[in-house]
Amino acid sequence: MQSYRVDLTVLTAIRIHSAGPYCTQIVGDLGADILKIERLKVGDDTRSWGPPFVGNTSCYFISINRNKRSICIDLKSQDGRKIIEKLAMQSDVLVENYLPGKMGEYGLGYEDLKKINSQLIYCSITGYGNTGPYASRPGYDVIASSIGGLVHITGPEDGAPCKTGVALTDLATGLYAHGAIMAALFQRQKTGTGQRISANLLSTQVACLVNLGSNYLMAGQEAKRWGTAHESIVPYQAFATSDGYMTVGGTNDRQFRELCSRIGRWDLCSDTKYQTNALRVKHRSELIDNIGTTLSTKTNAEWIELFRGAHFSYGPINSLSEVFTDPQVQHNRLIKEIEHPSAGTLKLVGQPVEFSNSGNYVRLPPPKLGQHTESVLRDRLGYSLVQIQQLRDSGESTVVLTLKKPQPSKKVGFSQDTVDNEHLGRKKSKCCCVYKKPHKFEESSSESEDDECDHCSGHVEHKSSKDAT
Repeated sequence: MQSYRVDLTVLTAIRIHSAGPYCTQIVGDLGADILKIERLKVGDDTRSWGPPFVGNTSCYFISINRNKRSICIDLKSQDGRKIIEKLAMQSDVLVENYLPGKMGEYGLGYEDLKKINSQLIYCSITGYGNTGPYASRPGYDVIASSIGGLVHITGPEDGAPCKTGVALTDLATGLYAHGAIMAALFQRQKTGTGQRISANLLSTQVACLVNLGSNYLMAGQEAKRWGTAHESIVPYQAFATSDGYMTVGGTNDRQFRELCSRIGRWDLCSDTKYQTNALRVKHRSELIDNIGTTLSTKTNAEWIELFRGAHFSYGPINSLSEVFTDPQVQHNRLIKEIEHPSAGTLKLVGQPVEFSNSGNYVRLPPPKLGQHTESVLRDRLGYSLVQIQQLRDSGESTVVLTLKKPQPSKKVGFSQDTVDNEHLGRKKSKCCCVYKKPHKFEESSSESEDDECDHCSGHVEHKSSKDAT
C-alpha cells in the first residue's frame, strides 16, 4: 500500500479558535504540505492551553497540529509581508482566521494575493462572517454555539443549558472549510483560477441544527433540551444499568418489538399505546420508565451479551479509558505514535478515514514553534544563510529562528504506522538524530537535499528574548 501524498502546499495564518488548525490538519492528513505561520515568540494561542502538557507542549495543541511545519514570521513587517507573498506565489491554498479585514491591513488580503497568484484558494474562517453586526467580534466555539442554538438544546430536560464536551462548532467549521477547499481545488482544475472561501462558526452551527431548524422554520416548533433522548424517536436514549449507562434505540416498529423481546417485556410489545412510533412519542414518559426499570437490573456486559446479534442499536456509555480499550476502536487502528523532538513519544488519534490505495500515516509530529523557519526560507524561497540571519537580526524582528542543534538524548523511534519524510535523502553523518529507518519507506524524499533535517533543527532550546530580537 502506497502512502498518500499530494502535490499541494497550504499556508495557514491562525490566531484564535481551533476551526482553522483542525481544517488544515485534515488537509495535512491527506498529504498536503502545511506551512503554519505563527506569531513571533508566542505562536498559536493553543500552545499555552493547558494543563495537561507533555513536556512544555500543550496536549490541546498536539491534538490539532500534526503533519504541519511551523514558521515564525512577523506579518506586520515589510520583510515579513514579502516572505508571505513569495510563499503565496508558490502555494495552492491559504487558510486564515483573523478578524475580517485584518489580513487586508497587512496587505495580505485575498484581493492583494490574487494579483500575484490568480490560482490561489483563499479560505477565511471567522466567528460570524465577513460583514454584519457581529463581524468585528472575536469568535470562539462556545459563544457561536450559544448564539447558534446548540447550547440551548444541550443538557438535561429539566436542567440548565450545557456546552458540549468538545468544541463541536469549531470542528464542524473545520470540516466544512476542508470540504470547500477540496471543491475549490477541483473547480480550479477545470477553470485554472482560484477563489475566496468564507466560512464562519455561527453559520456552521445554524446549519448543524438540521432537523431542529426545519422543525422551527416549517412547523413553528421551538426546540427544547432532551438530555440523551430524541425529540421524535422513542425509545432512543441512555438508560441506567446496574453498573453504568447504556444507550438503546428502537427506531422503528420492528426494532421496538425485538428490543421488548430481548429484555423480556412482551407486555410492552402488545400494549396498544406503543404500537407505532407516534404513539410511543405520545406516551414517552410511561414507556421510558418501564424500559428503564428493566434495564437497571443487569450490568452493561450482561445486556451487551443478551443484545448480541440484535437488529436494533445499542452500546455502553464509555469513559475515555474504556473508549481506547474498546476492541472495535483498537481494531480500527486509530491510535498513532510518533516521536516529538522535546515531548518524546506522542499518542495521537489518527485520521478516521481509510483509503484502499494509500496509507494513513502521521508523517510529522506537531511542530515546535518556528522549527522550520530556516529550512522554508532556504529551501523554498532560496534565502541564503546570510539573508536569513539579517532578517533575524533586523530591528523589525521579522523572523524567529532556531539555529543550534545539540545532540539528542535518545534515538528517534518510529511506530509501525509512522513515516517521517524529514529523514529521507539525508546523510546520517551530519544529521543530529541517531535514527532507525522504518521497515518500509514508500514516501518521496523531502524537498531539501541538505544534510540536516527539519526534525533535527527542532532539537533546540528557545533563545532568550534578547537573542530573538
